[in-house]
Amino acid sequence: MTAAFPPNFSARAARTDSPWIRRWNEGSAARLTLLCLPHAGGSAGFYRPWAALMPAEVELVGIQYPGREDRFDDPVSADMGELVTALADAVLPLLDRPYALFGHSMGSAVAWELAHELDRRGVPGPRRLFASGRAAPGTAVTGQLHRQDDDVLCAELARLGGTSREVLDDPGLRSLVLTAVRHDYRIIETHRPRARPPLSCPIHVLTGDTDPELGEERSRDRAGGWAGLTTARTEVRVFSGDHFYLTPRRREVVATVLRRLDPSLTTDGRRTWPSTP
Repeated sequence: MTAAFPPNFSARAARTDSPWIRRWNEGSAARLTLLCLPHAGGSAGFYRPWAALMPAEVELVGIQYPGREDRFDDPVSADMGELVTALADAVLPLLDRPYALFGHSMGSAVAWELAHELDRRGVPGPRRLFASGRAAPGTAVTGQLHRQDDDVLCAELARLGGTSREVLDDPGLRSLVLTAVRHDYRIIETHRPRARPPLSCPIHVLTGDTDPELGEERSRDRAGGWAGLTTARTEVRVFSGDHFYLTPRRREVVATVLRRLDPSLTTDGRRTWPSTP
């Protein structure tokens, strides 16, 4: 839909005040914003290494959910609707320039819901939505892991990778991690997406070829279900790796995102111009 940005978008000072927002490379040259939403149990810091690969034209923004790290004592969201409503309030001041959404695992479902919530508020939609490591809302397999004991949750984290054995073996760290994981699994496992008109932005699906949550084979089926959620183009990019393929393939992933945002952008901060004949 076409809509003007709300008048309070000039209040850029609010960008630094929200506990939801982490920014690492803000600069006057930025003309695009990339909002990154973490996985269940994850934090904004998961995306911090991306800052070194961002060109000056792209501001990298990580989202910090409540109930972890410096937000451990903040009230957690009761469900996906409450989470997305609060998140939309927090990101509105950031949307004074074109933006894209990147979500990994649970974050991809949050990104999709956020795009719809912003549309409901009359905000112009994202330039792109990048959905990583999870099938589309309504088709992703869910369970009742949030109701299981700590040993079962630890086994699930080990299955997916991304959490070191040292963390899970340390009683204090294990408790902190599992508290956040359990909160987030409750949100994603009780998420029942409503039927809504499809988005109008392209959706780019990223996955690891051995990811047990999506993987190469499932992603071939209408882009893991994402193809039915937009009227625009949907494409799939498969990387070598498991559910957390993003960590070892960080440079490739960021390069892919930047090329889809603007082919002139590169991961070393320089622009690539067409060669003259």
